[in-house]
Amino acid sequence: MKHAGEAALDTLEAVLSELRKCEGIRERKRGVFYRAASAFMHFHEDPAGIFADVRTGSEWERLPVNTRSERGELLRRVRRALKE
Repeated sequence: MKHAGEAALDTLEAVLSELRKCEGIRERKRGVFYRAASAFMHFHEDPAGIFADVRTGSEWERLPVNTRSERGELLRRVRRALKE
């Protein structure tokens, strides 16, 4: 599974915009977010769609982000992880 390209990230611009507003993470490269000095989240694409890898604790969790509800779930999980 390859990292999401510009066209895939274009489809996620509304989500990226919301993520940029979250305190505690910083976008170092388009679609690649860090929490302090550690990678926190990035996106992948493949024929099955677009996915976000989010660090929850010490593990990575892969979430689909192809529908409005999946994108909402991603934002909820990111906000929850940032509170922990």
